Amino acid sequence: MELIIISGRSGAGKSVALRALEDIGYYCVDNLPIDLLPQLADILSQSQASAAISLDIRNLPNSTQHLDEILTELGNKHQIKVIFLDADRGTLIRRYSDSRRLHPLSVQNQDLSLEAAIDAEQIQLDPLIQHANLIIDTAVLSTHELAERLREFLRGNSDKELKIVVESFGFKYGLPLDADYVFDVRFLPNPHWNPSLRPMTGLEQPVIDFLAKYEEVANFIYTTRNYIETWLPMLERNNRSYLTIAIGCTGGKHRSVYIAQQLGEYFQDKGKRVKIQHRSLEKHKNK
Repeated sequence: MELIIISGRSGAGKSVALRALEDIGYYCVDNLPIDLLPQLADILSQSQASAAISLDIRNLPNSTQHLDEILTELGNKHQIKVIFLDADRGTLIRRYSDSRRLHPLSVQNQDLSLEAAIDAEQIQLDPLIQHANLIIDTAVLSTHELAERLREFLRGNSDKELKIVVESFGFKYGLPLDADYVFDVRFLPNPHWNPSLRPMTGLEQPVIDFLAKYEEVANFIYTTRNYIETWLPMLERNNRSYLTIAIGCTGGKHRSVYIAQQLGEYFQDKGKRVKIQHRSLEKHKNK
């Protein structure tokens, strides 16, 4: 039986993911105690070809060894995949504030603040992350995009074509959680120090003109795209659905945006399936 284990940080979208899997035919069970997982999997395998089970922080064992033993036992009998949903601290805080729900660890310990509960959960979930076949950063995904990402991972694209995600980000907001490759461009000339360019973004022509005139910027784009092109055929043969390339500068507003856009458009022109996204621009708009 194909068994999908959905886990991740509280507020990252486990319920949404489980509903998406139910819609494509998986038998779904929400928040099962992990000690019951092997027994339930054996029972379901008698009548189901595929099942998905969500686990949250309340249902995980305290012992890393115990977790390893359970997942090993399951892997010996079934085809298991572990999908871990994550999001940055700020996104989780905002989601909890919007929903006005308590974090599961705050329910267990009412003296624990939301921020402390989120940080404690991250530490406790670390052993499970090590088993993940796929980590999805849901901070920049809509409900529909999360469902589509799951479908593509589990069912594959009809033409098996790799989808390339090129994204810009600001190091001050943290590393993207789902990046396969991270390139740091903080050493390149910074438009931030030009007062007339500071309010603009790397998508606006004056900033584009500023960066395009530097030979080191052009060389970085050239060598980075050559690196990606060199290994892209092997990545495509590796039967993966997504390749996420993250370009980071200090604030994610100028240099990383320009370079991510240039790289993404280059591979689009080559006929590749490319999505370009700028993770940190929305943070600047909200200031």
